[in-house]
Amino acid sequence: MTFSTLVRATSLLLATVLAGCQPSAPTTVGAPATASLTTYFPAPEAGVKTGGVQVIPITTPKGTFKVWTKRFGNNPKTKILLLNGGPGATHEYFECMESFLPQEGVEFIYYDQLGCGNSDNPRDTAMWSLPRYVEEVEQVRKALNLNKDNFYLLGHSWGGILAAEYALKYQQNMKGLIISNMMMSCPAYGRYADEVLAKQLKPEVLAEIRQIEARKDFDNPRYMGLLEPNFYAQHLCRIVPNPEPVTRAMSKINQSLYVTMQGPSEFGISGKLTTWDRTKDLPKLTIPVLSIGGKYDTMDPAHMQWIATQVKLGNSLICPQGSHMSMYDDQQTYMTGLVKFLKLVEDGSIKPGTQL
Repeated sequence: MTFSTLVRATSLLLATVLAGCQPSAPTTVGAPATASLTTYFPAPEAGVKTGGVQVIPITTPKGTFKVWTKRFGNNPKTKILLLNGGPGATHEYFECMESFLPQEGVEFIYYDQLGCGNSDNPRDTAMWSLPRYVEEVEQVRKALNLNKDNFYLLGHSWGGILAAEYALKYQQNMKGLIISNMMMSCPAYGRYADEVLAKQLKPEVLAEIRQIEARKDFDNPRYMGLLEPNFYAQHLCRIVPNPEPVTRAMSKINQSLYVTMQGPSEFGISGKLTTWDRTKDLPKLTIPVLSIGGKYDTMDPAHMQWIATQVKLGNSLICPQGSHMSMYDDQQTYMTGLVKFLKLVEDGSIKPGTQL
């Protein structure tokens, strides 16, 4: 064999080996396995490209305001609109989705609710209203061309309340609902904090927290100084220090919105949502529903598992290492379960009562 023949043979062998080592296209949720980067990341925008950002005008009783959205990826059959918690945090803590959902071909849409993050802030507590936020989500849905053939709504924490409330009024526009780390009764949430979580604190820590609360001295730095290591690090996010997107989102929280709706802390509830309870209305939900919770959550994991038994097509996912931010402190369980639910809905094999 001549030297040139040997080189050609070696090159051919190397090319064959490398071709065999190339990763195959991912099995895309709601789309053929042949889906590729060119279909997931198309360039559908006309004119100047904005990276999927769309600012949407929202009509309210107090005038028109603008809210910020950003689409990541493209899947005609599977689009998840993300509702952040707080209330008053930002979309930014959902950035972990970028490490998991694109490889599954799932399109997701960041959205800062009015008063949050990149959206307008009317600085008017009369605007911090659950019914008004429901109508805001409906206007966002229409602007983004989401419908019953492609639209999933994922709400985390306060976003779970908003998602459930939206679905109870507009489920005819939806393909599926994901309630993440939220009970369907704020009174029950308050009881769980008092009767279960409070008893896990050291007696002297709980006593001092209660004294500060009795004085309504919530701006006292000692209050958060007690809550952060003794409560938040156990039940809000068990990764300390928190992942950067969590820290960034929470550092921008709209305190007016948060306190008006939730109260001054995650340790129970005392705002406008104090009496919110939709447990009796859950059987009205006929679309596929996934309820996600964490073993160490601020919410009762037994209640979140129970939610799935009350709707027509409910699945549950309780993350054994997770807290309120299970998408971070039990990440693999959370993301694997979320993707599995989407695939079950898309292929029509979802079974009620399944624990993912």
